[in-house]
Amino acid sequence: MRSRTAAVGSALFFLLAPGVVAGVVPWWTTRWGVHRVPWPIRGAGLFLLLVSVPVLIGAFVRFARDGLGTPAPIAPTERLVVTGAYRYVRNPMYLAVVGAIVGQALMLGQPRLLPYAAVVAVLMVCFVRFHEEPTLRRRFGATYEAYCRAVPGWWPRLHPWNG
Repeated sequence: MRSRTAAVGSALFFLLAPGVVAGVVPWWTTRWGVHRVPWPIRGAGLFLLLVSVPVLIGAFVRFARDGLGTPAPIAPTERLVVTGAYRYVRNPMYLAVVGAIVGQALMLGQPRLLPYAAVVAVLMVCFVRFHEEPTLRRRFGATYEAYCRAVPGWWPRLHPWNG
């Protein structure tokens, strides 16, 4: 896939997947109404958003630039993406989506988003475990196996992997 096509595809998928899951659904659920919440909780939510959004955008950029593909299963990358946040954790995109939802819950004082974040997290873990990991093992073989041994799936390493 050419890099321009990969970039357009990644941008469209960004709007359709995390844009809906971490943007439209929380807005639809809460209308982004702000409830009273202690400032440390609101600050924690803002921090989560400020960390999650750049990680999410960066992951999409890496898929297009480094992987020459998209995160969408119908237009996968040609190369395994192991740069950027992927040097610390195998699933930064999913962690960033859940982080953005939890961040909104805390920042807005909207606890109803927390069960939604939990459901999203469970669905993502199941998708990774039963679809994504087996697919990546078939496509990238020993390279992916080595990556899995070195980089945790859900809890980031303290130091980047330089495999």
